[in-house]
Amino acid sequence: MTPSPLLPALTARAEAVAHSRTSGCPCGATRTLADRPDATVVRHADTVAKAHAPNSTPADLTPRLTAATRLPGLLLSPFTPTPVDLHGRLVTFWPYGAPVDPADPDAAPWEAAATLLARLHRTPAPTALPPMRGPVKAALALARLRTAAQKAATNTDLPAGTTAVLRAWDTLPAWARAQAPQPDGSTLCHGDLHLGQLVRHPAPHGPWLLIDVDDLGVGVPAWDLGRPAAWYACGLLPPDEWDRFLTAYRAAGGPAVPADGDPWPALDVPARALTVQTAARAITKALAEGRLLDEVEQCLVDACDRMASVPPELMQGHAK
Repeated sequence: MTPSPLLPALTARAEAVAHSRTSGCPCGATRTLADRPDATVVRHADTVAKAHAPNSTPADLTPRLTAATRLPGLLLSPFTPTPVDLHGRLVTFWPYGAPVDPADPDAAPWEAAATLLARLHRTPAPTALPPMRGPVKAALALARLRTAAQKAATNTDLPAGTTAVLRAWDTLPAWARAQAPQPDGSTLCHGDLHLGQLVRHPAPHGPWLLIDVDDLGVGVPAWDLGRPAAWYACGLLPPDEWDRFLTAYRAAGGPAVPADGDPWPALDVPARALTVQTAARAITKALAEGRLLDEVEQCLVDACDRMASVPPELMQGHAK
């Protein structure tokens, strides 16, 4: 992948901010933590600079950053809630936090993630916020799949798995496809929860905090449980890890599911939506790389094929 042309300027800005904040800042190398079309992230010493997605606007991002500064025990706080413009991209600056170690799955902080989510869902939004962006991101993933599939199609045949994913998507209620307002307009949600969204701050042994506020907003809290629920339903998350996560969420008073009994009526739609989104991304990526789906990606597509034949359970009181 070709490095982002923004990378040199972002690196220089991260170094400048780090030096301005710390007297005698060690001038070690600046590391690139992520370089994707939707985000470029670099670290210099204990300062992290993030260039947000090209379509990010101050009107959407600033209230989310403001919320992070007002919820320091839940979300990592930026140095300032005001993003800066760097070559047409909004950039923010953050303290460095130690991420989850992907090489040590046994140490995955499922209880910490669940407890933070429950606390977030029980906390009133500290400022006016837009809807959380989970359904919008899912819809974008499906739109990209359709575009990629049309380009790759031979005659009238779609790439393998595409039809199953599109059929599963069409079974979802309108709000989960971002075609109608979310049925909950007041609960504070992260919008894109997975273990990569947790860091320890101060690093390396501080408390766990949630990061990445780009999708933060108000909406259906069950969406934040949707990805681990989807992994569990697809057989990609062991039952004991799912039980740890769900039990900790309930113990912390999380409102997304009942305190006991079957959680699936609340989780079914978000889990399906996240499965479809992830499968759509997998096919799009495989098409771009000219390869077949790997075992995990095929598992997600197979789940979509099964879902398309079984209508989702709708949350009580929430219509299609």
